Amino acid sequence: MAKLALINKQHKREKLVAQYAKKRETIKAKMSVNATPEERMDAMKKLAKLPRNANPTRLRNRCSVTGRSRGFSRLFGLCRQQLRTMASEGKLPGVRKSSW
Repeated sequence: MAKLALINKQHKREKLVAQYAKKRETIKAKMSVNATPEERMDAMKKLAKLPRNANPTRLRNRCSVTGRSRGFSRLFGLCRQQLRTMASEGKLPGVRKSSW
């Protein structure tokens, strides 16, 4: 299981991303092709002043059970180990062990 501090840090980042999403979008819209170089520089400076953790690229997908960040399956929101155990226990509806 991932350290609790890493999981909490991830939740904090998710909140910041949601909080500043609209503001980031409006600032990025000002940096359009039609903007003058001065307007672009002003928008870039405003974007740089936003909190670092408000950037969505700093988010990391984590397993909802263990908090593990590697081997993550987007379809289920689980890491590969939890996906395997839950599928074998029948806790994931519609998932069966393949055989051919």
